[in-house]
Amino acid sequence: MEIIKDKEFGGERPLFASKGIRLENVTIHAGESAIKECRDIEAYGCVFEGKYPFWHVDGFRIEKCLFREGARAALWYSRNLVMKDTFVEAPKMFREMENLRLTGVRIPNAEETFWHCGHVSLNNVEVDNADYLFMHSHDIEIENYRQNGNYSFQYCRNVVIRNAVLHTKDAFWGAENVTVYDSEIVGEYLGWHSRNLRLVNCRISGTQPLCYAEGLTLENCTLDRDADLAFEYSDVEADIRGEVKSVKNPKSGRIMADGYGEVIIDANVREPADCSILVRTPYETVEMAQS
Repeated sequence: MEIIKDKEFGGERPLFASKGIRLENVTIHAGESAIKECRDIEAYGCVFEGKYPFWHVDGFRIEKCLFREGARAALWYSRNLVMKDTFVEAPKMFREMENLRLTGVRIPNAEETFWHCGHVSLNNVEVDNADYLFMHSHDIEIENYRQNGNYSFQYCRNVVIRNAVLHTKDAFWGAENVTVYDSEIVGEYLGWHSRNLRLVNCRISGTQPLCYAEGLTLENCTLDRDADLAFEYSDVEADIRGEVKSVKNPKSGRIMADGYGEVIIDANVREPADCSILVRTPYETVEMAQS
C-alpha cells in the first residue's frame, strides 16, 4: 500500500481513481471530489475541508480524522466503510451507501444524514441537529447512542437499537420491523403508521405516542405524564409499568398498566374495536370500564 504523508491537496479531483493508498496527516483543502472513484483507501489523522471528498469509493477506512463544515455531502454512493474516532462537522453525510461501521464518531451537525443506506452499524456514536436522520434506510444496528434531531428513522426497515437516548419527534413514522431495547425516547407523535415496532424496557415521553401502528409491542415500558392520548387506532400488545395518563381509541389487542388517568373509547373507534384495557393489581387483573 502506498503511503502519502504530511501532504496538502486542493482543487478538483487530486487523487481521482486512486487504489491502495494510505493517507497520514493529509489535509484536503477547498475543491471537489478529492478521492472520487477510489478503492482500498485508508485515511489516518487527516483533515477534509473541500466538498464531496469520498464519492463512489469501495473499501475505505477513516480513523481519527476531521471533516470540516465545508466537506459537506462527504461520503455518498460508496460501500464498505469503517470509520473510527472521527469528528464530523459537515452536514448531509452518508447517502446511498452500503456496509458502514462507525465507532466513536461525533456528528454535531447531522442534518439529512444516513439517507438511503443499508447494513449500518453504529457503536458509541453521538449526533446533534439531526433532522431527518436515516430516511429510507434499512438493516441498521445501533448501540450506545445519543441523538438530538427530529423526524428520524422514517420509512426505515429492520432496525435494532440498544442503550440509546433519542430526543426526536415524529420518530419511526412508517418504519417496519424496528426493535428498541433499554432506551429513552423523548418526543411527540412517536411511531405513527409503523409496522412491527417493538419497545423493550423503554421510557417514552411526548404527546400522542404510538398511533396508527400495526403489530405494536411494548414490554416492560413506562410512559411519562406527557405521553397522553396514546395508541389511537393501533393494534397493540402492551405491558406498561406505572400509570398511563390517557389511552384513546385503540383498535385491537391488549394493554396492561398499573392505572390510567383516562380511557377514551368513543364513536370514532375503528373496528374491530376489541382492545382489552387492563389494570394490574397485586391480586388480580381488572378490565377497565371504558368511556
